[in-house]
Amino acid sequence: MTNFLDYISILGTSVGLTYLLILTLLEIVLGIDNIIFISIITDNLPKNQQKRARLIGLSLALIIRIIMLSLVSWIMTLDREPLFSVAGHHFTAHSLVLLIGGLFLIYKSVGEMHASVKGQHEEGKSKTYGTFSAAVTQIVVVDFIFSFDSVISAIGMTNDIQHEAHGNPLVIIILAVLISMLVMMWFSGPISKFINERPTIKMIALSFLVAIGIMLIAEAFGEHLQKGYIYFALVYALIVEMLNLRMRKNQKK
Repeated sequence: MTNFLDYISILGTSVGLTYLLILTLLEIVLGIDNIIFISIITDNLPKNQQKRARLIGLSLALIIRIIMLSLVSWIMTLDREPLFSVAGHHFTAHSLVLLIGGLFLIYKSVGEMHASVKGQHEEGKSKTYGTFSAAVTQIVVVDFIFSFDSVISAIGMTNDIQHEAHGNPLVIIILAVLISMLVMMWFSGPISKFINERPTIKMIALSFLVAIGIMLIAEAFGEHLQKGYIYFALVYALIVEMLNLRMRKNQKK
Protein backbone atom coordinates (compact mmCIF):
# COMPACT_ATOMS: atom_id res chain seq x y z
CA MET A 1 0.00 0.00 0.00
CA THR A 2 2.88 2.36 0.86
CA ASN A 3 4.56 1.72 -2.48
CA PHE A 4 1.27 2.36 -4.31
CA LEU A 5 0.79 5.70 -2.49
CA ASP A 6 4.40 6.61 -3.31
CA TYR A 7 3.65 6.12 -7.00
CA ILE A 8 0.35 8.04 -6.96
CA SER A 9 1.35 10.90 -4.64
CA ILE A 10 3.54 12.46 -7.30
CA LEU A 11 0.42 13.24 -9.39
CA GLY A 12 -0.81 15.54 -6.61
CA THR A 13 2.14 17.91 -7.03
CA SER A 14 2.44 20.79 -9.49
CA VAL A 15 5.81 19.44 -10.64
CA GLY A 16 4.31 16.03 -11.35
CA LEU A 17 1.38 17.45 -13.34
CA THR A 18 3.70 19.77 -15.32
CA TYR A 19 5.96 16.87 -16.25
CA LEU A 20 2.90 14.80 -17.21
CA LEU A 21 1.67 17.51 -19.61
CA ILE A 22 5.09 18.12 -21.19
CA LEU A 23 5.87 14.42 -21.49
CA THR A 24 2.46 13.66 -23.04
CA LEU A 25 3.03 16.34 -25.71
CA LEU A 26 6.53 14.98 -26.35
CA GLU A 27 5.20 11.43 -26.77
CA ILE A 28 2.56 12.67 -29.26
CA VAL A 29 5.24 14.49 -31.30
CA LEU A 30 7.54 11.44 -31.23
CA GLY A 31 4.60 9.31 -32.38
CA ILE A 32 4.02 11.31 -35.58
CA ASP A 33 6.51 9.23 -37.60
CA ASN A 34 4.85 6.09 -36.24
CA ILE A 35 1.37 7.26 -37.35
CA ILE A 36 2.69 8.20 -40.81
CA PHE A 37 4.24 4.77 -41.26
CA ILE A 38 1.09 3.00 -40.04
CA SER A 39 -1.06 5.16 -42.36
CA ILE A 40 0.99 4.25 -45.42
CA ILE A 41 1.27 0.54 -44.59
CA THR A 42 -2.47 0.15 -43.88
CA ASP A 43 -3.31 1.90 -47.15
CA ASN A 44 -2.16 -1.31 -48.87
CA LEU A 45 -4.99 -3.21 -47.15
CA PRO A 46 -8.64 -3.42 -48.20
CA LYS A 47 -10.78 -0.61 -46.75
CA ASN A 48 -12.60 -2.90 -44.31
CA GLN A 49 -9.30 -3.98 -42.69
CA GLN A 50 -7.51 -0.64 -42.42
CA LYS A 51 -9.08 0.65 -39.19
CA ARG A 52 -8.59 -2.69 -37.41
CA ALA A 53 -4.93 -2.82 -38.49
CA ARG A 54 -4.32 0.75 -37.20
CA LEU A 55 -5.92 -0.03 -33.83
CA ILE A 56 -4.00 -3.29 -33.46
CA GLY A 57 -0.75 -1.59 -34.49
CA LEU A 58 -1.12 1.28 -32.01
CA SER A 59 -2.30 -1.09 -29.25
CA LEU A 60 0.82 -3.20 -29.77
CA ALA A 61 2.91 -0.02 -29.68
CA LEU A 62 1.42 0.79 -26.28
CA ILE A 63 2.10 -2.73 -24.96
CA ILE A 64 5.69 -2.66 -26.26
CA ARG A 65 6.36 0.71 -24.60
CA ILE A 66 4.95 -0.46 -21.24
CA ILE A 67 7.04 -3.65 -21.39
CA MET A 68 10.12 -1.55 -22.14
CA LEU A 69 9.36 0.73 -19.19
CA SER A 70 9.20 -2.30 -16.91
CA LEU A 71 12.64 -3.32 -18.24
CA VAL A 72 14.06 0.19 -18.14
CA SER A 73 17.17 -0.70 -16.10
CA TRP A 74 18.10 -3.39 -18.64
CA ILE A 75 17.37 -1.12 -21.64
CA MET A 76 19.72 1.58 -20.33
CA THR A 77 22.58 -0.97 -20.29
CA LEU A 78 22.09 -1.78 -23.99
CA ASP A 79 24.04 1.35 -24.94
CA ARG A 80 27.04 0.57 -22.73
CA GLU A 81 28.41 -2.84 -23.67
CA PRO A 82 29.79 -3.18 -27.26
CA LEU A 83 28.79 -6.35 -29.10
CA PHE A 84 31.34 -6.03 -31.93
CA SER A 85 33.43 -3.47 -33.81
CA VAL A 86 33.62 -2.56 -37.49
CA ALA A 87 36.38 -0.23 -38.79
CA GLY A 88 37.03 0.99 -35.27
CA HIS A 89 33.38 1.73 -34.50
CA HIS A 90 31.80 -0.15 -31.59
CA PHE A 91 28.25 -1.40 -32.04
CA THR A 92 26.06 -1.86 -28.97
CA ALA A 93 22.68 -3.64 -28.90
CA HIS A 94 20.99 -0.22 -28.99
CA SER A 95 22.97 1.03 -32.00
CA LEU A 96 22.36 -2.28 -33.80
CA VAL A 97 18.58 -1.89 -33.34
CA LEU A 98 18.81 1.68 -34.70
CA LEU A 99 20.87 0.54 -37.70
CA ILE A 100 18.53 -2.32 -38.64
CA GLY A 101 15.50 -0.09 -38.01
CA GLY A 102 16.86 2.72 -40.17
CA LEU A 103 17.63 0.35 -43.04
CA PHE A 104 14.18 -1.24 -42.76
CA LEU A 105 12.46 2.16 -42.74
CA ILE A 106 14.40 3.36 -45.80
CA TYR A 107 13.72 0.07 -47.62
CA LYS A 108 9.97 0.22 -46.98
CA SER A 109 9.65 3.95 -47.72
CA VAL A 110 11.65 3.84 -50.95
CA GLY A 111 9.66 0.74 -51.98
CA GLU A 112 6.39 2.62 -51.38
CA MET A 113 7.75 5.61 -53.35
CA HIS A 114 8.63 3.34 -56.25
CA ALA A 115 5.20 1.69 -56.16
CA SER A 116 3.45 5.08 -56.07
CA VAL A 117 5.44 6.47 -59.01
CA LYS A 118 5.05 3.24 -60.97
CA GLY A 119 1.31 3.20 -60.27
CA GLN A 120 0.89 6.54 -62.05
CA HIS A 121 1.95 4.84 -65.28
CA GLU A 122 -0.24 1.76 -64.81
CA GLU A 123 -3.71 3.21 -64.94
CA GLY A 124 -6.44 0.67 -65.46
CA LYS A 125 -4.75 -2.02 -63.42
CA SER A 126 -6.43 -3.06 -60.20
CA LYS A 127 -4.70 -2.23 -56.93
CA THR A 128 -2.74 -5.09 -55.35
CA TYR A 129 -3.55 -5.43 -51.67
CA GLY A 130 -1.13 -6.63 -49.00
CA THR A 131 -2.01 -9.20 -46.36
CA PHE A 132 -3.31 -8.20 -42.93
CA SER A 133 -0.70 -10.25 -41.04
CA ALA A 134 2.17 -8.76 -43.08
CA ALA A 135 0.95 -5.21 -42.38
CA VAL A 136 0.61 -5.86 -38.62
CA THR A 137 4.07 -7.52 -38.52
CA GLN A 138 5.68 -4.49 -40.18
CA ILE A 139 3.87 -2.15 -37.79
CA VAL A 140 5.15 -4.17 -34.79
CA VAL A 141 8.75 -3.99 -36.11
CA VAL A 142 8.60 -0.21 -36.51
CA ASP A 143 6.78 0.16 -33.16
CA PHE A 144 9.67 -1.64 -31.49
CA ILE A 145 12.25 0.64 -33.12
CA PHE A 146 10.41 3.87 -32.31
CA SER A 147 9.73 2.67 -28.75
CA PHE A 148 13.43 2.93 -27.95
CA ASP A 149 13.39 6.62 -28.87
CA SER A 150 10.17 7.22 -26.96
CA VAL A 151 11.13 5.40 -23.75
CA ILE A 152 14.69 6.75 -23.53
CA SER A 153 13.45 10.32 -24.14
CA ALA A 154 10.82 9.90 -21.41
CA ILE A 155 13.37 8.56 -18.93
CA GLY A 156 15.78 11.39 -19.72
CA MET A 157 13.11 14.04 -19.19
CA THR A 158 11.97 12.68 -15.82
CA ASN A 159 15.47 12.00 -14.52
CA ASP A 160 15.33 14.80 -11.92
CA ILE A 161 11.67 14.56 -10.96
CA GLN A 162 12.33 12.16 -8.07
CA HIS A 163 14.35 14.87 -6.31
CA GLU A 164 11.97 17.72 -7.17
CA ALA A 165 8.65 16.05 -6.33
CA HIS A 166 9.86 13.29 -3.97
CA GLY A 167 8.08 10.50 -5.83
CA ASN A 168 8.53 7.77 -8.41
CA PRO A 169 8.35 9.14 -11.99
CA LEU A 170 7.36 5.78 -13.56
CA VAL A 171 3.63 6.45 -13.10
CA ILE A 172 3.99 9.78 -14.96
CA ILE A 173 5.79 8.10 -17.87
CA ILE A 174 3.19 5.31 -18.13
CA LEU A 175 0.28 7.81 -17.97
CA ALA A 176 1.93 10.05 -20.60
CA VAL A 177 2.45 7.07 -22.93
CA LEU A 178 -1.14 5.88 -22.36
CA ILE A 179 -2.69 9.33 -23.02
CA SER A 180 -0.53 9.94 -26.10
CA MET A 181 -1.43 6.53 -27.58
CA LEU A 182 -5.16 7.19 -27.03
CA VAL A 183 -4.78 10.55 -28.80
CA MET A 184 -2.95 8.87 -31.69
CA MET A 185 -5.64 6.18 -31.96
CA TRP A 186 -8.28 8.91 -32.15
CA PHE A 187 -6.52 10.88 -34.88
CA SER A 188 -4.93 7.99 -36.82
CA GLY A 189 -8.02 7.58 -39.03
CA PRO A 190 -8.30 11.21 -40.21
CA ILE A 191 -4.52 11.46 -40.65
CA SER A 192 -4.44 8.24 -42.70
CA LYS A 193 -7.30 9.46 -44.88
CA PHE A 194 -5.67 12.87 -45.38
CA ILE A 195 -2.30 11.36 -46.39
CA ASN A 196 -3.54 8.54 -48.61
CA GLU A 197 -6.10 10.62 -50.53
CA ARG A 198 -3.42 13.12 -51.59
CA PRO A 199 -0.54 11.56 -53.58
CA THR A 200 1.76 14.58 -53.17
CA ILE A 201 1.24 14.65 -49.39
CA LYS A 202 1.91 10.90 -49.29
CA MET A 203 5.19 11.43 -51.16
CA ILE A 204 6.23 14.10 -48.64
CA ALA A 205 5.35 11.73 -45.79
CA LEU A 206 7.45 8.96 -47.38
CA SER A 207 10.37 11.39 -47.82
CA PHE A 208 10.04 12.23 -44.12
CA LEU A 209 10.27 8.53 -43.22
CA VAL A 210 13.39 8.18 -45.38
CA ALA A 211 14.91 11.12 -43.47
CA ILE A 212 14.02 9.44 -40.15
CA GLY A 213 15.65 6.24 -41.40
CA ILE A 214 18.84 8.13 -42.31
CA MET A 215 18.79 9.77 -38.86
CA LEU A 216 18.50 6.35 -37.16
CA ILE A 217 21.48 5.05 -39.14
CA ALA A 218 23.50 8.16 -38.25
CA GLU A 219 22.68 7.67 -34.56
CA ALA A 220 23.74 4.02 -34.84
CA PHE A 221 27.19 5.32 -35.86
CA GLY A 222 27.28 7.79 -32.96
CA GLU A 223 26.17 10.90 -34.87
CA HIS A 224 23.36 12.53 -32.87
CA LEU A 225 21.13 14.62 -35.13
CA GLN A 226 18.44 17.00 -33.93
CA LYS A 227 15.08 15.48 -34.83
CA GLY A 228 13.50 18.94 -34.60
CA TYR A 229 15.13 19.97 -37.88
CA ILE A 230 13.47 17.05 -39.69
CA TYR A 231 10.09 17.89 -38.16
CA PHE A 232 10.51 21.55 -39.18
CA ALA A 233 11.32 20.49 -42.77
CA LEU A 234 8.22 18.25 -42.81
CA VAL A 235 5.93 21.01 -41.54
CA TYR A 236 7.43 23.52 -43.98
CA ALA A 237 6.98 21.12 -46.93
CA LEU A 238 3.39 20.38 -45.86
CA ILE A 239 2.54 24.11 -45.64
CA VAL A 240 3.96 24.71 -49.14
CA GLU A 241 2.04 21.73 -50.54
CA MET A 242 -1.19 22.84 -48.85
CA LEU A 243 -0.80 26.23 -50.55
CA ASN A 244 -0.27 24.43 -53.87
CA LEU A 245 -3.39 22.31 -53.32
CA ARG A 246 -5.38 25.44 -52.48
CA MET A 247 -4.05 27.21 -55.58
CA ARG A 248 -4.95 24.27 -57.87
CA LYS A 249 -8.42 24.09 -56.32
CA ASN A 250 -9.01 27.82 -56.98
CA GLN A 251 -7.74 27.48 -60.55
CA LYS A 252 -10.28 24.72 -61.23
CA LYS A 253 -13.06 27.02 -60.06
